[in-house]
Amino acid sequence: MSKSDQRLQDEGSRRQVLAAGATAGLISRFVIAPLDVVKIRLQLQSHSLSDPLTHRDLQGSPIYKGTVGTLKSIVKNEGVAALWKGNVPAEMMYVAYASIQFTTYRSATQLLQRACGPDALPKPAESFLGGAAAGATATATTYPLDLLRTRFAAQGNDRVYRSLWRAVADIQRDEGTRGFFRGLTAALALIVPSMGLFFAVYEGARLPLGRMEMPWGSGDATAGVVASVVAKTGVFPLDLVRKRIQVQGPTRSRYVHKNIPEYRGIVSTIKMILAREGVRGLYRGLTVSLVKAAPASAVTMWTYERTLNFLRERAGTNAESE
Repeated sequence: MSKSDQRLQDEGSRRQVLAAGATAGLISRFVIAPLDVVKIRLQLQSHSLSDPLTHRDLQGSPIYKGTVGTLKSIVKNEGVAALWKGNVPAEMMYVAYASIQFTTYRSATQLLQRACGPDALPKPAESFLGGAAAGATATATTYPLDLLRTRFAAQGNDRVYRSLWRAVADIQRDEGTRGFFRGLTAALALIVPSMGLFFAVYEGARLPLGRMEMPWGSGDATAGVVASVVAKTGVFPLDLVRKRIQVQGPTRSRYVHKNIPEYRGIVSTIKMILAREGVRGLYRGLTVSLVKAAPASAVTMWTYERTLNFLRERAGTNAESE
């Protein structure tokens, strides 16, 4: 747990927060990469194993069932390395995202305190607004990397893009700059309440849990798990919509799921999914998303807190030696 009872925006300098956020994002991404690939594959699947009527237009697409079954299918047909498809743009995204997220959160909450007064806003409201601002800023800034991660993870043995730089060039040539931002509206609609809720729950649970003796030794990690599960469950349909819109365009029929329908806009996508797949269609991949969210948030917040403490202690030691 944290070595002080300070809240996140009160801890560390801007440079220390930036370095700690980048480190947390880098490590977290590598740990949960296989689950992320499984989640994306399930979200893009518009057919169901339990409904044979949806198998009429598979066009060679796999039929995934559950987290473990999908993992086994990917390893069997594409090899273990396939579980880290899209990891390069994802690592770049996670490092940039975490750095921007934590620095923006710190700056936003401090700005609110200066503008409204130290105790003018309830702490949960202050955390919600700071988290929402942090999530929106980080999402918009890193969105092209998120889209690239999704498209690489959606590739089967028939590769759509040969390399990251080839993908950038192809998307720019065939879809223009707007192609890098497919689904951004859904992402912002998702991330603002999600991150706001995450930070509000995390800040509310972090200090009380930090004072408790946990069997696994970290109140920060436990608070991160609780906050992430609560935040992700409520907004999951928008995350699924974002993923399906991200793979639209001229390469839509070339991914591992070759029967991905053509979608246009958030509302029409939701209506189409409800009509063809029912309410369950909006929650494909929810289980693995929650399974992924727990270790991802725990690793992120645990690494962030300890990296920040290390940097602060090192800075203090250097200052004392001078």
